[in-house]
Amino acid sequence: MGANGRIGVGIIGCGNISSQYLKAMRDFPVLEIIAIADMRPEVAEKKAAEFGLIAVSVEALLGDPKVELIVNLTIPRAHVEVGLRAIAAGKHVYGEKPLGVNFAEGKKLAEAAKVAGVRIGSAPDTFLGGSHQEARALLDSGAAGDIVGGTAYFACPGHERWHPDPAFYYDIGGGPVLDMGPYYITDLINLLGPVDTVQAMSATPKLERPIYSEPKRDQLMPVKVATHVAGLMRFKSGAIIQVTLSFDVPAHQHLPFELYGTKASVLVPDPNMFGGEVRTRAPGEKEWSLVETTYPYADANYRSLGVADMAHAILSGRAHRASGDLALHVLEVMESFETASRTAAPVAITSPVSRPEPISTSLKDGRIS
Repeated sequence: MGANGRIGVGIIGCGNISSQYLKAMRDFPVLEIIAIADMRPEVAEKKAAEFGLIAVSVEALLGDPKVELIVNLTIPRAHVEVGLRAIAAGKHVYGEKPLGVNFAEGKKLAEAAKVAGVRIGSAPDTFLGGSHQEARALLDSGAAGDIVGGTAYFACPGHERWHPDPAFYYDIGGGPVLDMGPYYITDLINLLGPVDTVQAMSATPKLERPIYSEPKRDQLMPVKVATHVAGLMRFKSGAIIQVTLSFDVPAHQHLPFELYGTKASVLVPDPNMFGGEVRTRAPGEKEWSLVETTYPYADANYRSLGVADMAHAILSGRAHRASGDLALHVLEVMESFETASRTAAPVAITSPVSRPEPISTSLKDGRIS
């Protein structure tokens, strides 16, 4: 395992997001891409030609002994099916978010990995970005005091205005909660720890939506999920965070994160990005103060940082940060928004999780400790 200090990686799924992973993987020598695959061979071959890689069938990739870690970039509804196949082949698995389309599916994947003695991990890994690690260090230092409350806000008019094939965003496994919720909830757990209870309300104002982007302009998409969700998350720390996740907002001026502590308020940047500005303001101060970002991975799109961290963890025997436990906890929270909205009752979160360890090593050689 890990010949020459590297982990052999195979990628399944060559859609839009794969290019970001393949570009970012160049920054991490620990990752050796063996081959890529897709259920549509022509798509894999085109991507392989673009990046100078080898395209093979899914079966060949899973059967290759040089491949130790599968990066699963398939659509959400296929995450668990593909993950289970990889686990059955004896591979570690790192998947795109969400871990599964529901908690039961995610738990099945986690249990299969445990029985097989392999690891699972999941995006998002943006919480490992320098700005989010800086915000965490600030909170851990006590400079903001105890976090009492805050807001987490994502809203847009929908992905049909830019994505070439947006229908899956409105199918089962899509919607703003499963699509964007992982970024916000994962970062909040990084900052505040585990979630205790969820309450929510939701709406689906349109049962069909037109596509405005090419090549499917003017086609209609059925909407099978809630597209506007408002909720409350109470953390075991006592913090109460108001959450809005929506594909139904024409425009807004909300910041991604505001956290309100007993000593100061903290502005945290977009959790879909690795960088951004962290600012604080205490009572009596007239202006927000910019916090210098001293942590690495804040100056670019490192969308494979979690994969590299997992590879280093496999080699060294430590825990990886974008873990299956973390993704499963996030998935339970997201599913609980729907449950709480349907039942008009609070939902207790039961899955255990610990805050992942902070990152401490610079990017000089692509290392992570």
